[in-house]
Amino acid sequence: MHPVLRLLSMALVLFGVNVSTAKAQFTLSAEVRPRTEFRNGFKTPTADENEPAFFTEQRSRLYLDYREEKYQFKLALQDVRIWGEQPQIFKHDNGNTFLSEAWGRYFFRSDFSVKLGRQIISYDNQRFLGGLEWAQQGRRHDALLLIYEDQKKKTKLHLAIAMNSDDDVAEPAYLQSPSASFYSVRGSYKNLMYGWFNQEFANGSISLLALNAQFQNLLDSTTFSKQTFGTNVNYGLGKLVLASDFYYQRGSLPGGDLSAVLAGLNLTYKTKITPLKLGFEYISGQNDGETDGKLHAFSPDFGTNHAHNGFMDYFFVGPANGNVGVTDIYLKTKFVLGKGSLVVNFHEFLTGSKQLDDVGTKLSSPMAFEIDMVYGRQLAPNVTLNLGYSFLSASETMLALRPGNQKANSWAWMMVTFKPTLLKTESE
Repeated sequence: MHPVLRLLSMALVLFGVNVSTAKAQFTLSAEVRPRTEFRNGFKTPTADENEPAFFTEQRSRLYLDYREEKYQFKLALQDVRIWGEQPQIFKHDNGNTFLSEAWGRYFFRSDFSVKLGRQIISYDNQRFLGGLEWAQQGRRHDALLLIYEDQKKKTKLHLAIAMNSDDDVAEPAYLQSPSASFYSVRGSYKNLMYGWFNQEFANGSISLLALNAQFQNLLDSTTFSKQTFGTNVNYGLGKLVLASDFYYQRGSLPGGDLSAVLAGLNLTYKTKITPLKLGFEYISGQNDGETDGKLHAFSPDFGTNHAHNGFMDYFFVGPANGNVGVTDIYLKTKFVLGKGSLVVNFHEFLTGSKQLDDVGTKLSSPMAFEIDMVYGRQLAPNVTLNLGYSFLSASETMLALRPGNQKANSWAWMMVTFKPTLLKTESE
């Protein structure tokens, strides 16, 4: 049996013995989420020689939540796989099963607590810190989080620290070794610290974020750090809702000193039929031929980027878009359609920096136009159907900056989510 399965089985046995007499709340729930996708130009323009991709990826989870007066904890077992990636008859699995979450939270007081372990870190519109739950695997952090939340004053303050190590050498070597502090896990920070503050008021809210991330230089033993400072503001006035966010990034990186920005503003008007959201977002990039010796490409490192610059993930998902940056002008809406609802988003993407072609001529700013449509319908109390279709028309500038040569690109998908509560006990 997989070690994670063995651990969860033991926990369930213990709860089966004790939960009936404990003054606690216990919830056992599950999730099965297969998603079938047709990709023909997803993330980057397709090419003449490419064939469309068609596959089904499934996420399966088992959630165990337990809470008493002074503490709570959560375990979430997860398995992610492509249909057919494993033979029908096998003795060994490739290891796609792992713990998605495993954390405990202790309450010093009703408004002050500490949360430790593997957890989702997500705030505001998830622009810079998000759970990335659209991706089947999600995003998780191993961290210690101090939480102050005053319900009466509607004030929240979170302080967190995470210090990562890898397991390329045996555990005792971490105690004393010339390379004991070297962190070789690509795509992750070595250390993370942040503070997040949120204040709600009558017609909206404001959030402030200050974050420092330290990374290991894999070429030698040195490290470098990047700081991000941001604010998120929401304000409602009748049928109008104004939302804005602004982030500034700085730091001394291997390629030079960083000075970059992200700025977004949108206005939502609530009609009787549908809300209409009109907005723009500017994410700075690196100009070709830059001579000031600074880096200007902003990176929303830990956000749920799929939710922002188009569902086809051309920007800031994986290595997509490099240092070009983006200016995103969009119109979004959602309305009732039959027994479900339909989301329709329009995006016009322009470069966030000056880009040159192979002979040094400035490329025009427009990169692409994208339309996203998602139909959602609840089939049963714990069963949801989603159907999605996106189309992106790439410009000559996009084709000059990316692999691929086709202007017309599309993506279609279908996802069914089963998320039942299997067992729930109420506290005495």
